[in-house]
Amino acid sequence: MPLNSISPIDGRYEKYTADLAPYFSEAASMKYKIIAEGEYLIALKKLSGKDSKLIRNLYNFNAKDAELVSQIELKGYKNIKATNHDFKAIEYYIKEKLGQTSLKDVLEFVHFGLTSEDASNIAYALMLRDGIKHVYLPQLEDLINKINKLATENKNVPMLARTHGQPASPTTFGKEFKIFTERLKRQLKQIQSHKIQAKLNGATGNYNALVAAYPKIDWIKFSQKFIKSLGLEPNLYTTQIEPHDSYVELFDTMKRVNSVLIGFNQDIWRYISDGWIGQKAIEGEIGSSTMPHKINPWFLENSEGNFGMANAVLEFFGRKLPVSRLQRDLSDSTVLRNIGTAFAHSIIGFKYLNTQLGRMVVNKEKALEDLNKHPEVIAEAIQTILRREGAEMPYEKLKALTRGREVRMQDLKNFIDSLPVSEKVKKELHKITPENYIGLASKLAQL
Repeated sequence: MPLNSISPIDGRYEKYTADLAPYFSEAASMKYKIIAEGEYLIALKKLSGKDSKLIRNLYNFNAKDAELVSQIELKGYKNIKATNHDFKAIEYYIKEKLGQTSLKDVLEFVHFGLTSEDASNIAYALMLRDGIKHVYLPQLEDLINKINKLATENKNVPMLARTHGQPASPTTFGKEFKIFTERLKRQLKQIQSHKIQAKLNGATGNYNALVAAYPKIDWIKFSQKFIKSLGLEPNLYTTQIEPHDSYVELFDTMKRVNSVLIGFNQDIWRYISDGWIGQKAIEGEIGSSTMPHKINPWFLENSEGNFGMANAVLEFFGRKLPVSRLQRDLSDSTVLRNIGTAFAHSIIGFKYLNTQLGRMVVNKEKALEDLNKHPEVIAEAIQTILRREGAEMPYEKLKALTRGREVRMQDLKNFIDSLPVSEKVKKELHKITPENYIGLASKLAQL
């Protein structure tokens, strides 16, 4: 653990976030910018075979290569003076490497007719695409599967529901878990189908330099084909910068995922507090520094906190990234460097919650005991059946019997026996208990 890290993402939580480094670290940013420039050079010069392989060899980018790019930017290298420009350092790095190969004659076509944002926005789009595909989605899918498994396993386990925090018509643990499964699946589909936009159209979005150099080339068609070849969606209408709208659409969906899971964490926390869900004791772990008996649901609490941190950053992205001063300013550039921060806090939230799910056991006996302490919850069923039978003012009578009072099952039985309805209806009413008054909860939990 790097104890001198300012952010816990790269310190305390590094074991959770390390998988994101290949997509959102500074070295990863350099690599993806090289990929964007390399693929552009291949497409521009129509290279294939050995020549394209020479360029793609640059994508095998390691820590030593990243140090060289950084040196070119900050200190200079050989006859290259310090650029103090991150992207120009990338360009010079590519030229330095290709200058030692048979491609030394095409060096001036590296970054040809482009502005930094052309390759940079493509790089970020690829980083997002790959980070989502290889890290974010697998972990979200795993979480959804585990919650869904809990839904199936507990589909028939009755529990007291609450509305406004008060006892309400019963449900099952399985159905309550299933709600979150389905909500998450909806957001998952949106992320899976989301298309990230990118542009390649020059310094002010009009292909000026490219048209000046090669006026007979259809640059709109070229850029569309090139961007599609990378698995991205072309955006033809931009200023110098791609406006990041597709990024924000993605981030808004990620934010909804986190918000759904914050709700899940808080519900599970309450169930643990009520004793309806137990936690497995892990030998050697400390729950409280002073109370030896404690098993605190701190995995849930840390998960919730990290989702909140992620959402704060994602919400800022939504306000900041679509706005620029005319053609551009660099405030978006420094903000984009923090995309990995939002991903990291989301992933930490996933992993803490995943750990908690593995330690949870539904306490069926305690849940049933507490449910049976509230027989008044079947008053809804009784008054509804009485309405069906045309009984006089059934809601009002049940209200007088149950509202604001401690009710026993015997009270309800006596009430039923006193009703002016047929014995058949009374028998029907007597069969209703808090335990079996769960409607279609079990069926819904396994659809």
